Amino acid sequence: MPKFRTIQSSGFTELRAAITVAECLSFRAAADALGMSATALSSNVRMLENRLGIRLFNRTTRSVSLTSAGEEFIRRVAPSLSEIERAMDAAGSHGTTPSGTLRINSSVTAAHEILSPLLRDYLSKYPDVQVEVTTETRLVDVVLEGCDVGIRLAESIPADMVAVPLPFNLDFCVVGSPEYLDSNPAPQKPADLINHSCIKAAIPNGSTYRWEFEEQGRAHAVEVHGSLTLDDQNLMLKAALDGMGLAYISRAVAREAVDMGRLRSVLDDWTPRHSRLCLYYPRNRNPSAALRALISQIRAEPDRS
Repeated sequence: MPKFRTIQSSGFTELRAAITVAECLSFRAAADALGMSATALSSNVRMLENRLGIRLFNRTTRSVSLTSAGEEFIRRVAPSLSEIERAMDAAGSHGTTPSGTLRINSSVTAAHEILSPLLRDYLSKYPDVQVEVTTETRLVDVVLEGCDVGIRLAESIPADMVAVPLPFNLDFCVVGSPEYLDSNPAPQKPADLINHSCIKAAIPNGSTYRWEFEEQGRAHAVEVHGSLTLDDQNLMLKAALDGMGLAYISRAVAREAVDMGRLRSVLDDWTPRHSRLCLYYPRNRNPSAALRALISQIRAEPDRS
């Protein structure tokens, strides 16, 4: 007779514990993320391993890694558990008041735009909703990543998604600190960047981003030079604030520092206006009350483009 394994209600806690350890590769960090003690977390993982009859993790005093069996198990189970959790959130949010957890995957630059006033006002209006924002440079599959919605540039959103335009564009600017620009005359045209130390941006394919400009309506890109390459907008902002050179970053990321006079924006007449940002979600998924409320909030926002 085949042996059938069943997952009782406690099994969902065990699965979430194992998946979180796999994501963090640390029992302590996973316990903190789940709001439980390290002892309880270890107990849940151990009970799941006993139930399955396999070891999911290699544990040493210094590191945690998945076994080959654990890697396959987590890869297959994680998307299913996320879908179950989303279904439970959606089922619980069909009342008149939006509730549950809304998981958003966004680029870092777009996340700066949506935090205030959009999410600030949304959370104030719907206190029973929990919003989780994760950031990625690359375009991700929101279903496989366990997210409800994504936010990216309109032209990069897959055709099988429902796209909801946000009330702002993703625009970039060239900025430098007053100290840097006092010592290095501000560029008047993109070609002048050859005389400047530029903070380069790494992109996922291993190359560096070519700074984009417009001249009389025609787009062109400039390969800049500099000794520092970073892959995070916030780090580029910090480097520019520290006088390490000019940075090409999102206006949303730079806005506060520019308004306070800690950075100066240059080449404004040359920087293009980029595409509209959109919130998107799978066409075959019924949006929860929490998501419907967020879409209504977006449509009520004044256009900031």
